[in-house]
Amino acid sequence: MPPLPTMTHSSSFLLPPPPAPPADAEDTVSYAVVVLNQRLPRFAPLLWTRAQLRVCADGGANRVFDGMPELLPAEDPDEVRARYKPDAIEGDMDSVRPEVKEYYSSLGTQIIDDSHDQDTTDLNKCISFITRNPPGPDNSNLCILVLGALGGRFDHEMGNINVLHRFSNTRIILLSDDSSIFLLPKTHSHEIHIERSVEGPHCGLIPMGAPSSSSTTTGLRWNLAEHIKHCGGRDCNSHFRF
Repeated sequence: MPPLPTMTHSSSFLLPPPPAPPADAEDTVSYAVVVLNQRLPRFAPLLWTRAQLRVCADGGANRVFDGMPELLPAEDPDEVRARYKPDAIEGDMDSVRPEVKEYYSSLGTQIIDDSHDQDTTDLNKCISFITRNPPGPDNSNLCILVLGALGGRFDHEMGNINVLHRFSNTRIILLSDDSSIFLLPKTHSHEIHIERSVEGPHCGLIPMGAPSSSSTTTGLRWNLAEHIKHCGGRDCNSHFRF
């Protein structure tokens, strides 16, 4: 059986931006940021600046309007709000405050009212919008960073994690001050490059949707060797150190 192709993962987007890569670099990652209706993490301004496309769920627009000035208290709040303007606000528009919607609309933000669609979550709607309008030439090097997907109601968290499966061909990372969550598709082997200045020393591997019939790891303090993992078993959530 031929070896699986390797997918590489890194949290380098949490580090200060490096010098601009050549415009024709084939492996240049295109970043999009999605903001949902939870408190912004402390690194939100950095990721916003790193991204080429910024989309708020309707309640997420309130979080950006209120939260960005709080994260940058030394700056004028009006200047901060104008600088951190979303490219689009997507959702059923039941959470965004009228004055926030009007403010961003006056700055040119695209307002997408999907109130007719009550069958998908706000995150699902935002991801669909981004994949239809990728910031790069295509979706092959797209990475979507989601802020506000963790915390709050547990059913909302689980719905956000389910979106990782619905868009398993798109690289999506759910982020908070404490955690980053991403899917490791079974179609690949995976290399995870650790940025020790911003993450660790703990990580967890959780089988979602189906059992993991053979999990092998290297580079952790305690590794797995052809280990079977399934939810309902004693080791559904395996914790590790690196």
